[in-house]
Amino acid sequence: MTGPRTEIAGRKIRVLVVDDSVVIRHLVTGALQGEAGIEAVGSASNGVVALQRIQQLKPDAITLDIEMPEMDGLATVREVRKRYPGVRIVMFSTLTRRGASATIDALALGADDYVTKPSNNGSLDVSLEVLRRELVPKLRQFFSVAAGQPAPVSPLAQLHATRPRPEVLVIGVSTGGPVALARVIPGLPRDFPAPVLITQHMPPVFTKMLAARLQSASAIRVVEAAEGEILERGKAIVAPGDFHMHVRRRDGAAVIHLDQGPAENSCRPAVDVMFRSVCEVYGGAAAAVILTGMGQDGLKGTEMLRSKGAYVIAQDEATSVVWGMPRAVVQAGLADSVVPLDGVAAQIRKQFNC
Repeated sequence: MTGPRTEIAGRKIRVLVVDDSVVIRHLVTGALQGEAGIEAVGSASNGVVALQRIQQLKPDAITLDIEMPEMDGLATVREVRKRYPGVRIVMFSTLTRRGASATIDALALGADDYVTKPSNNGSLDVSLEVLRRELVPKLRQFFSVAAGQPAPVSPLAQLHATRPRPEVLVIGVSTGGPVALARVIPGLPRDFPAPVLITQHMPPVFTKMLAARLQSASAIRVVEAAEGEILERGKAIVAPGDFHMHVRRRDGAAVIHLDQGPAENSCRPAVDVMFRSVCEVYGGAAAAVILTGMGQDGLKGTEMLRSKGAYVIAQDEATSVVWGMPRAVVQAGLADSVVPLDGVAAQIRKQFNC
């Protein structure tokens, strides 16, 4: 599911909770109780029941477990997308290799986002609070409570008379990122003439799995970043979950430095951190891409790069799962081009003459 936020006027966002665990169903329902503008309208123990409940209850969104009897989460995503394309899907995932792999599969099949599955152990109050903090914003990002005119877009900042030739490509992305990156990175040629740096908002394990998935589908090399990793032409480096990724100069080479400094924009890794460090090392000799995502991480970093002459590409609203990060850049007048997802790779190749 992609595109602009769904307008919800005069009513609450209706959520169906799908999980084979009665404990988790109660926990999720409890986390949504009392949240302004959101209501849990029902629950289901597996995908077969969920499809029946969707038809009966007409939810706007479902939360969906992956491992369930009769019809698991992946099969359910396929059927929901086929029968009810407008329903938003938020997966529940475990922080394991298996959970990460299945979640990325679900996103590729059309799920919109994911949250970490709450634990059955520990304090109920703590579990409720953690779940509420993670899930509620994920649900709200897809909906607009009232119809309105689109916010005006600022005119593009004055173009530089001469631009530095780009020496590095930097990409920032969040919600909808795995699918977006799977459309962009395979579109770059094996002899791409610059290193590629990617910050995708994801937890540990997930970023390693993402890099492996992209590598299997791409001509260029794709790896998860390691401390001291050397930036090379034709190699994409993905920031690891829970670490900020910086670029440093060492003995004449550009290398990766990782740290666990404070979160920025509530994110670690943060796009702004990566963009800022690239600006310090490369100045404006960069091309920056802002893809689908919630919030405005990357806005300040884009402003810095753009002020030095970097070329900025933003994904358009129609093809974004959530037009938050690109919207912030477009509205600030920082985007040189605003293109649909399938046009991003071509625009990148154009900037690097390849």
